[in-house]
Amino acid sequence: MQYAKTVLDNGLKVLTIPMPSVPSATVTVWVKTGSRNEEKKNSGISHFLEHMGFKGSKKRPTAKEISEVIDAIGGEFNAGTGKEYTNYYVKCRKDDIETAFDILSDMIINPILDKSEIEREKGTIIEEIRMYEDTPMMKIGDTFEELIYAGSTLGWDISGTEASVQGIGYRDFIDYRKKFYTAENMMLTVAGGVSQNIVEKLAKKYFDNFQLPISNLQSIFNKSISKQTKPQIKLHNKKKEQAHVILGFLADGKNYKGKYAQSILAAILGGGMSSRMFIEVRERRGLAYAIRTSMDRYSDIGYIGTYAGLDVKKAEEAVAVMLEQHYKIRNSRFQILDSELKKAKEFLKGHLALALEDTSDVNSFFGDQELFGEKVLTPEEVFKKIDKVTMDEVNFEAKRLFVPARLNLAIIGPYKSDKDFQKLL
Repeated sequence: MQYAKTVLDNGLKVLTIPMPSVPSATVTVWVKTGSRNEEKKNSGISHFLEHMGFKGSKKRPTAKEISEVIDAIGGEFNAGTGKEYTNYYVKCRKDDIETAFDILSDMIINPILDKSEIEREKGTIIEEIRMYEDTPMMKIGDTFEELIYAGSTLGWDISGTEASVQGIGYRDFIDYRKKFYTAENMMLTVAGGVSQNIVEKLAKKYFDNFQLPISNLQSIFNKSISKQTKPQIKLHNKKKEQAHVILGFLADGKNYKGKYAQSILAAILGGGMSSRMFIEVRERRGLAYAIRTSMDRYSDIGYIGTYAGLDVKKAEEAVAVMLEQHYKIRNSRFQILDSELKKAKEFLKGHLALALEDTSDVNSFFGDQELFGEKVLTPEEVFKKIDKVTMDEVNFEAKRLFVPARLNLAIIGPYKSDKDFQKLL
C-alpha cells in the first residue's frame, strides 16, 4: 500500500492513499490540536468546537441541511477529538467524493457558530460528560490518565468539565480557531478507490482559498516530563457491582526507537485469548471476564496498561495477579519463549492488516504518522520493523519498564479506601 503527498500553496498537506479495488472512499480533515493545547478556563473547547461543526455552515445553515446531503448519498459522517488532534470525515461511494469535499470544507472553513446553538449544545456535551461518568468501562481510561499524567494537560478530560463547558462562549471559539484552525496546522487524507490526480484537483478547488491567519505554532504545548519515583494509585469511589481497573507503567512516545518491542511486549502480556494475562487471570483463576493489555502513546510520552473488569470482592486478588504477571515477564526464570515472540509479532501484523481493510482506518494509519511521526511508513515497512525485533530488545523493555517507579493503578469501584490496594503496590 503506497501513498502520495502534496502541499497546497496555503500550506495544507494532502495525502492520497489509492485502493483501486475499493468502491468507497473516506475523506478526513485533520487539525493538529486537541485537549492538550487548552487552558483551564476553556478546557473542553476542542471537543465543543468539533460538535459545532455539525450545527451549520455558510452553504447549509442548519444541522438538518448538512445531514440531508450526507443521507442523500448514503454516506457516513462523523468526527473525533483526541488530546493532540481533531478530525472530521465523510465516508461514501467513490463517485460521490466531491460532495464529501464540499461538506467538509464548508463546515471547517465557514462554520456559523450561532450563539443560540452554542448555548443549546452545552446541554448535550454536559450530558455526554455525565454518560461517561456513569460508564466505568469508558471512564477508567480518563481516571488512569489523570493519575499518570498528573500536572500536565494530558491528564485533563477531553470533554472538559461541566463548569468549563458552561463558561465557553462565541469569542472563545473565534480565538481558538484563529490560533489552531489554520492551513499550516491542518491536513487532508483521502483513502479508497480514488486517484491522486482527482484528490489534488478537489483539494485545490475546496481548500486552496483557506486563508485563516498564520499563527505561531512553535510551542503548542509543553512536553510531559514525569517526576514519578514510586508507585501511584487513584481511587474513584463509585457504587457499582463491578470494579474497573487499569494497571500500567509509564512508557515512551510515538517516535521512541523501541516502540515495536514495547508493542510486542504488550501483545505477549495481554494481546489475545492465549496471552499470559488472559490465561492466568481469566482462564485459570476466573477473576475477570474482560482483560487486555495495550500501548497508548502521545507525541512524547505513553504507557503500557492492562485493563480488567473485576468482581468487587476479588479485585485485590486480581490486581495482585496482574502485577505478578508484569514482574514475572522481566524475570529470567519466566523468560519469554520463542513461540510467544513469534505469535505476538503475527498478532500485531494480523490486526493491522485487518484494520487496513477499512478506508477510515487507512486514513488514521497514514494521518497519525504524518502529523506526529518522524517518517511515514507503509504497512509493509511496519511489518518489517516488527519482524526485526529481537528477543533481547523485548527483554530490555520489560526490565526497563516494569519497575515500581513507573507503576500506576487506577480503580473505579465501591471502595472507601485504597489502603488494601496500596499494600499490593
